[in-house]
Amino acid sequence: MQGSMLELAHEFLDSKPKSVTFKQIWAYVVKQKGFSEEEANKKVSSFYTSLLLDGRFVTLGENKWDLRSRHTFDKVHIDMKDVYSDMDTSDSDSEEVEEEEYNKTFAEPVEEERSDFGQDEEDEDDSSKEEEALNS
Repeated sequence: MQGSMLELAHEFLDSKPKSVTFKQIWAYVVKQKGFSEEEANKKVSSFYTSLLLDGRFVTLGENKWDLRSRHTFDKVHIDMKDVYSDMDTSDSDSEEVEEEEYNKTFAEPVEEERSDFGQDEEDEDDSSKEEEALNS
């Protein structure tokens, strides 16, 4: 039961000759920490997030994990150009249309504001007249 969960994961992966699944890593950590099933269920998502954020570990796809130190940069690096290459950025006209539609939907006409303002004044005048009539 010694060490943090991430240290245990590092120890486990270091002892393996190749990548392993997250399930295998988690089973090792749970066993070493002596977690009950309930404790394990509460901690698994936090552990997964920590594993993702820790630079010593790398996910290789298909839920396989390994130590980053065993892999070259080009094998585990994700080129963001590949991620965004599927997006269509050539159609600037559609952006203008979207902006116009947004403005039509959410912009409030100035004329309506003026008419509402005038209505409020009329409502106030009516209430003061009613109060005067009751007081007389």
